Amino acid sequence: MKFTLTGITSAAAALLLGGCTLQSPPSSSQLAELELAHAKAPQEWRAGGSAGKLEAGWLASFNDPRLNALADEALAYNQDLRVAASRVEIAAVALQAAGGGLYPEVNLLGRSGGKVNNGGSQLSGLILQGSWEIDLWGRLRYGQAAADAQYQSAQADQRFASQSLLATLAKAWFLAAEASRQLGLNTEMQQAAEKLAQLAEDRRRVGVGSEAEVALALANLHGLRDGGEQIKLSLSQSKRALEMILGRYPAAEIELPTELASLPPLPPTGLPSELLERRLDVIAAERKVAAAFARSGEASAARLPRLSLTAALSTVSSSIFVLQERDQPSFGAGASVLVPLLNGGQLQAQVELRGLEQKQAAAAFAAIAQRAFNEVETALANEAALAKREPLLRQGLSENQRALGLEHERYQVGSRDLRSVQQQQLETLGASMSLLRLQSEQRLQRVQLHLALGGEVLGPK
Repeated sequence: MKFTLTGITSAAAALLLGGCTLQSPPSSSQLAELELAHAKAPQEWRAGGSAGKLEAGWLASFNDPRLNALADEALAYNQDLRVAASRVEIAAVALQAAGGGLYPEVNLLGRSGGKVNNGGSQLSGLILQGSWEIDLWGRLRYGQAAADAQYQSAQADQRFASQSLLATLAKAWFLAAEASRQLGLNTEMQQAAEKLAQLAEDRRRVGVGSEAEVALALANLHGLRDGGEQIKLSLSQSKRALEMILGRYPAAEIELPTELASLPPLPPTGLPSELLERRLDVIAAERKVAAAFARSGEASAARLPRLSLTAALSTVSSSIFVLQERDQPSFGAGASVLVPLLNGGQLQAQVELRGLEQKQAAAAFAAIAQRAFNEVETALANEAALAKREPLLRQGLSENQRALGLEHERYQVGSRDLRSVQQQQLETLGASMSLLRLQSEQRLQRVQLHLALGGEVLGPK
């Protein structure tokens, strides 16, 4: 049978146009409808929130320029982000390799037979050969679609890793500010305890106090100093944690904030139905389902016949044989069909394996989506609870401070012993620490809410 180049090209075009059309994977909304039928998202958040558009750049809402600068540093030098970036690069190369199968393959073969006994040369020549598999059933295109979906998933994972890292940075920054403020409160209490110890010594010297009161005052002072050393250790650990996030050497030398950043108003939270289209970890999971779907289609198409077009251009010469049309190039073209017959059930097993992988990917998507909903609802509930507690703790601290002043006055005039003053001093310190802890937790929960909602950490530059 004779083949002409024009005929082969026309046949290839006809086969490509009539080839199998790829089926589209399910969308995130379709996946949610199928996989989360038992936990269907409501029309609005149960724990509160307002239906408004999320604005990019939530980190700037805390109005802390140093935190914004550290965010840029973390994105540039954090080692974990470099690992995530390498995964994207690997996926991009894999996509390029998968797409190569859709194009013709051309190879050049050179042959020389060496020398014979009488010194003459055997056959030698060059062969330029090409082949092109016509993707009738979409096997190659499914493979490319799987690689493309995997690449998009890696990109989403990298962006989510960046968001998570910056959220961790913000939390570490606020915890460090809390520890700094704790040290300040402890220092204030130490100064008050020193004055109390001096007062106890003065009372003992004039005969209205006792040695036991002096010892008790000094013991209280030493206890506060020990607490200060513990806070200093916590501060150094906070510094090292921040430096690790920033990619620096953990030398505990970074300058920390001394006060908590201002708490901005509660941001719009959008609708639950919008979350799956915005959260990057959910998007990455949905793309993994698409990749598994495409691999399943690729495995199914692999069981069907394969058609390839081949062509070769060759030139052959010999010094010991007389060849007709010596050294004149010759061209040949043809087609081949590969029909899988017996393979020990490997192809069928591959189809079943890919189907199970698709099922697993869908279940993973549902788990991540449900966790995303839970994170938002939990963060909103925590926000509301902390907002209710803050005025109560502020009032409690105010009353404790007033009581401490009264106990000091009574001790100075001799109507109270030292234990009452010290007890009230500890109560006041505890109330201050509780309010500080709540204020720090408010900022941590605000960061968690932003991360759960999937908003962009940094705004456009």
